[in-house]
Amino acid sequence: MAVATKSPTCSHTPDDIVRDVKNLPSAPRVLPRLKALLSDGNSVMSDIVALVRLDPGIAARVLQTSNSAYFSGGLRCDTVYEAVKRVGYDQIYDLVAYAVASQVLVRPLDAYGIDADELWKRSVACALATEALAERTAQDRDAAYTVGLLHCVGMVALDEWSLRGGRKLSFRSEGMPREAVASERAALGFTQAEVGGALLRDWQFTTDTSEAVRWQYTPRLAGVSQPMAGLLHVAKWIRSTACAPAADQPPPLPDALYLKPLGVDAAALSAMADSVRQRLDEVSSVLDTVSKAPERHRFPGQPARI
Repeated sequence: MAVATKSPTCSHTPDDIVRDVKNLPSAPRVLPRLKALLSDGNSVMSDIVALVRLDPGIAARVLQTSNSAYFSGGLRCDTVYEAVKRVGYDQIYDLVAYAVASQVLVRPLDAYGIDADELWKRSVACALATEALAERTAQDRDAAYTVGLLHCVGMVALDEWSLRGGRKLSFRSEGMPREAVASERAALGFTQAEVGGALLRDWQFTTDTSEAVRWQYTPRLAGVSQPMAGLLHVAKWIRSTACAPAADQPPPLPDALYLKPLGVDAAALSAMADSVRQRLDEVSSVLDTVSKAPERHRFPGQPARI
């Protein structure tokens, strides 16, 4: 796959990309606000419901998923309040995160040669991996999940920017751990990780989240955000292994510099990849059930009653 022949390096920066794609569909501002609510012991269910209702697309997805066989037990609900109550306070963050993934991350990336299903799998698998690593190291589970879920949002932004401007950019991945870094730098002078970090700053995520995404290829440069960036770096190995066919050889192990703080070795990483693969299959099954529901069970972009 050829790299773009004309480089806009001299006239564009990651912040320029973000300004050009500022209206990227369904900017997931709900997630950091939801995290703040769930971390506040004084929050009540009505606060969470009010937040979910701010995004009709996410509200519709929450309703769809809560009415799936996995959650519903055969009983329908027609309001966000009922949906949130059914899913439960402890699981609502994951459910909304899945809804965000379906709104933002289910799209083909022509610039990277990645189809919509593959992008979704990478994103959710990485979210599950960062969450699992966070639980081992007493880091914030929800924050880690978000970092993993949105780690490739810079690719989405660059693809959108390429399409809107008729630039027809094309990037070639060299596999883990550097992926398309060389191709991106040759064409742009920066990487999708830097664009992703800038986009998350614009979306008002925490510094730890945006910096972890920004420095996912070189966590040692992330300053105070190095623990989360290192966690993401290792989680991407788990993601790649979990998403690859079982017969494929796993990618090279992450540097020991990043494995040691997490207390994991090759055997532990392989076991985590197997667990993530299984959980990804379970999530896919739930969402497939929702997407295949009869049309009368589907909700439009703006639900009538929420």
